[in-house]
Amino acid sequence: MLRVLLIEDNDEIRENTAEILELANYKVDTAPNGKIGVEKALENLPDLIICDVMMPVLDGYGVLHLLQKNENLKTIPFVFLTAKSERGDFRKGMEMGADDYITKPFSDIELLTAIEKRIDKAKQWQTKLESAIEQQKPDEAEKIIELHGLVENSVVNFYKKKQIIYGEGNHPVRIFYIQKGKVKSYKTNDDGKELTVALFGEGDYIGYTAVLEGTVYKETTEAIEDTTLA
Repeated sequence: MLRVLLIEDNDEIRENTAEILELANYKVDTAPNGKIGVEKALENLPDLIICDVMMPVLDGYGVLHLLQKNENLKTIPFVFLTAKSERGDFRKGMEMGADDYITKPFSDIELLTAIEKRIDKAKQWQTKLESAIEQQKPDEAEKIIELHGLVENSVVNFYKKKQIIYGEGNHPVRIFYIQKGKVKSYKTNDDGKELTVALFGEGDYIGYTAVLEGTVYKETTEAIEDTTLA
């Protein structure tokens, strides 16, 4: 049974959310503030942490900061639970290393879907790493670890729906990792008509082909919903 740590100072929200998670067959530990939350994470290593932002004693940003300093806790998927909808708050959390955020009020489906996605992503990364180790491919394992670290330490940017990420014919300056949202790549013919050539979602990398080949981008890439890119 997967273990989830829920850190939330509002008693009603904490109890209701914990009940939902238990019905979904998760083992749930709860904490009323960030300080107790960090202590519980150290005591019983969770598979995922859900944490409110605004809390007494130690807020969500403080929790994430302390977790990032602990080798045993820093790779645990971390989801912010917040009533604040300002884009700057999301940016700060994602830049600090949060994997996702859920905005209050939220539905049962939104909560469970976000958790399942984050746990699945963590499992995929771990499976790739274990496979490389089992097959005695140290170089591949090292690349997986380096790539994971590169994403964790990269700059995070937010793109609104229909905002261009990079344009056809431009020279590449970075590789992008989709933390949240969806993206499409398209080419434009001589008549100015757009032809979609690929769709990308959370966990995908984009823009790397032009970087590896040392050429210009051969397509234009656009966010098809609000998207977070590292």
